[in-house]
Amino acid sequence: MPVVETVRGPVDVGALGQTLMHEHVFVLDPAHVEDHGKGAWWDEEHRVADAIVKLRALVAAGVTTIVDPTVWGLGRYIPRIQRVNAEVPELNIIVATGIYTYVDVPFHYAHRGPGTVLDIPEPMVDDFVQDITEGIAGTGVKAAFLKCAVEHYGLTPGIERICRAVAQTHLRTGVPISVHTNPSAGSGTAVVDLFAKEGVDLTKVVLGHSGDSNDLDQLMALADTGATLGMDRFGLDLYNPTPARVDTIASLCARGYADRMVLSHDAACFFDYFGGMWDDLQQVAPNWNYLHIHRDVLPALREKGVTDAQIDQMLVTNPRRHFSPPGKER
Repeated sequence: MPVVETVRGPVDVGALGQTLMHEHVFVLDPAHVEDHGKGAWWDEEHRVADAIVKLRALVAAGVTTIVDPTVWGLGRYIPRIQRVNAEVPELNIIVATGIYTYVDVPFHYAHRGPGTVLDIPEPMVDDFVQDITEGIAGTGVKAAFLKCAVEHYGLTPGIERICRAVAQTHLRTGVPISVHTNPSAGSGTAVVDLFAKEGVDLTKVVLGHSGDSNDLDQLMALADTGATLGMDRFGLDLYNPTPARVDTIASLCARGYADRMVLSHDAACFFDYFGGMWDDLQQVAPNWNYLHIHRDVLPALREKGVTDAQIDQMLVTNPRRHFSPPGKER
């Protein structure tokens, strides 16, 4: 019986239920908090309590699993997530390992690794594998997928190195991959090509933020590689308004691509990108929250002819398949 690791331990993949495949709980750089946030825009107790309320509301809407790609570069801190999840035990939170950066590797790796001053085997792979097989930073919580990013800068030497480390870790452990992409820059195509050369099973790759594009030919070409399209920024109308996102998904469903899409918001309980203005931003972008899909998007999809079976495919079956070992999909 296949299982997937979560913050609260292994869970049968058949029990994941409705799953939002790209949500953060907190995006919070610890250095930023220590240097500028405490007592100003960051109140630990208030934000933890707020997260518990928001995640309980998500469970009440019918969601039983979120996939949280918060890694190095986004402020991953598992003890805080454990604390929140303990108060919302009905929710599975699946966490990641990897690195989120757009151009260069973190300084910690810049001088260690292939072709560097200390020319040794890729240390990122060992660190990622440890997170997956032993647990993250002594918490015992194991990462269940890998995360990297390819933005409009493309496959710079640093980003290519990270992507190759992610690919090597995937081959060693079998865990799936989620990639931040920029559709307008075609970065999804670049990373799929790289992963294919590295031997990655592309059916285990989610191309994040694919829903920012309405180019059906581009999206179908990516899905035809076997990769899954992350239609995962609902509520971020700055990138693509919800009606356009709905039309694109409905069109893809009509063309037979419901089995290669997953849904989400890329939301969080708190993003420190906006510091003390986070709460004000919620007024400017009122639909950028965990409930927008269930409140607004699913009814809109149904109005466009998307069936309940196709919605179930995107919310339940595809995530379950993504976290199942090859040949053991349920």
